[in-house]
Amino acid sequence: MIEIKNISKTFNKGTADEIAALKCLSLKINEGDFITVVGFNGSGKSTLLNLISGSLIPDSGEIHFNDIDVTKLPDFKRSQYISRIFQNPLAGTASELSIMENFRLAALRTKSKTLSIGNTNSFRNSVCEKLKTLNMGLENKPDALMGSLSGGQRQALTLLMSVMDESKILLLDEPTAALDPKSAAIVMELAEKIIRDGNLTALMVTHRMKDAINYGNRLIMMKEGLVEHDYSNADKKAINTDDLIRWFNI
Repeated sequence: MIEIKNISKTFNKGTADEIAALKCLSLKINEGDFITVVGFNGSGKSTLLNLISGSLIPDSGEIHFNDIDVTKLPDFKRSQYISRIFQNPLAGTASELSIMENFRLAALRTKSKTLSIGNTNSFRNSVCEKLKTLNMGLENKPDALMGSLSGGQRQALTLLMSVMDESKILLLDEPTAALDPKSAAIVMELAEKIIRDGNLTALMVTHRMKDAINYGNRLIMMKEGLVEHDYSNADKKAINTDDLIRWFNI
């Protein structure tokens, strides 16, 4: 479980550009929740993800992972708990390395660093089996350079690599924003499967109203640094994309 207690974050304090991104926001995220997050530009969506990941530290308030206070821990010290998928497909992979080499890096992220990890035939076979699940033919070219692949392929691979270790929290920051509709659909279906099969706790910021409705068991709507609505699974099923669009137009 993730528990966020009264966190606040202000940027450019004391200047004409001061922005209160989050204002004493509290939120409980249960183990296994897949929460979709929507909101106006500047409502605090990405700031919330950055505070959970440790990319930002709150001005006040606390963040707990299963009763462990991680409020002041930077992102590299939270890597044992968290995997993150960014909007830009290029951000999660190394272009100059092969698919297999990228998977080896992912395997080394939180494990003891030894020369053997990722260099065995069993590891290679395991990666090829994972690649096969994408139905993209990538299992036939594991030594292809990551930079030669499409954005959709790279984002799908980033998702697969995100569960190479023991992390149980997945943060998705507009993961399909840079993808064409077909690639976006593949990535979202894969994300849902990975979250479900791994019993991960996930938050996804999205501007795609259809994805906000179709995926996840909770929907959070943010406005001016606060959670304005928090829909449970049952409540979420009672709303549609038109309802969300009307909310944005209020």
